[in-house]
Amino acid sequence: MLTPAELIWLLASVAKGDEAAFERLYAATRAKLFGVVLRILRRQDLAEEVVQEAYVKIWHSAGQFNPSLASPITWMVSIARNRAIDVVRKRSEASIEDEPVAMEVASDIPDPLARREMTEELKRILECVGQLDPERQKMVLLAYYNGWSREQLSEKFNTPLNTVKTWLRRSMIEIRGCLGLG
Repeated sequence: MLTPAELIWLLASVAKGDEAAFERLYAATRAKLFGVVLRILRRQDLAEEVVQEAYVKIWHSAGQFNPSLASPITWMVSIARNRAIDVVRKRSEASIEDEPVAMEVASDIPDPLARREMTEELKRILECVGQLDPERQKMVLLAYYNGWSREQLSEKFNTPLNTVKTWLRRSMIEIRGCLGLG
């Protein structure tokens, strides 16, 4: 993986239409984006399609990237993640689960490669999430890591929808505060 500074430079070049920079950006980040999308969709064919769509959006939106708001990889992952969540919401949960699964969803224990790729930023985020109440930890991870909707969380936790929204909002405020972002 390239450094954040290199990724910022590549995104700036992509914003100017530099295809070679886009190829380098894609090569450096495709595994990360694919992993995030696959974890949400649980189907390789859908994940490949969503990652392709995400890179099209990255190509068209590179000029909108603001390094003072997020790291390059965070910005790109959020584009891919949001697209994957859109796909989950458009398809019924049952139809995705009933179709053949391309690979088993990762267990709670990351494999050695995943542990090695864990960045300092992610470690800080996980430390902050770990400071939340256990139920809210689960809720935040299901919402932002697995792509669950607020309605699904409400049902799972047997909690009113507005309470779920409030808990998630407060949790994100606490995490941002822990990270020194707000």
